[in-house]
Amino acid sequence: MTSNAVTTLFISDLHLEASKPEIGEQFLNFLEGEATQADGLYILGDLFESWVGDDDPNPHYTVMKGAIRELVDSGVPVFFMHGNRDFMIGEDFAKETGVTLLGDPEAIEMHGAKVLLSHGDALCIDDVQYQQVRLMTRNPEWQAMMRAKPLDERMAFAEKAREQSREYNDSVGEDIMDVNQDAVVGTFRTRDVDILLHGHTHRPAVHEVDLKDRTATRIVLGDWYEQGSVVRWDENGPRLEAMPR
Repeated sequence: MTSNAVTTLFISDLHLEASKPEIGEQFLNFLEGEATQADGLYILGDLFESWVGDDDPNPHYTVMKGAIRELVDSGVPVFFMHGNRDFMIGEDFAKETGVTLLGDPEAIEMHGAKVLLSHGDALCIDDVQYQQVRLMTRNPEWQAMMRAKPLDERMAFAEKAREQSREYNDSVGEDIMDVNQDAVVGTFRTRDVDILLHGHTHRPAVHEVDLKDRTATRIVLGDWYEQGSVVRWDENGPRLEAMPR
């Protein structure tokens, strides 16, 4: 820990998968170390690279679920928000791990500040094609249809979707995949919050947002591909920091 004050932790975009064991190892060390002293842990989506249903027997994911359960059982509450990779996580996962599932966005209060948590992809409205896919995959009827399919069929679908996503991302400009500034300003105004905290874009930074009548703050978590990314929040405020391996 970097402070003796009680700290709440926020992370996102780990994209856990067996082919990248170093990320899983860092996450396990995080859960068994710093997180045990936290007031709470918020995971803002894309914890897993893909999730085809709570019945997936993936052994790598089983280890991660067990570690989360141990943290919850130790007395640290864990809150989970769906990302664009693991939107199929459901109630069985929540029961197995002990996490509390959040909506997106989710408003909380931190040391007197009004905070809005989000995965962040809903703010990327310039990417029209992605938003159409997002609308479909968040539909409960579509998800129920997918869960009814055999596991191997869902896994094949997820792999094909990942391949198409990589091809699409390579074909469009990076700016299109970033948040839309008008959407950010609109979110601050309609939700009347002081701080917006999200992930998804893999562009860790702290942005001051001019709302004319006041200045708000947008904090963006980074991914865990090369190193960890975390917001540590105590009575002195939020700190966006990297966690080198």
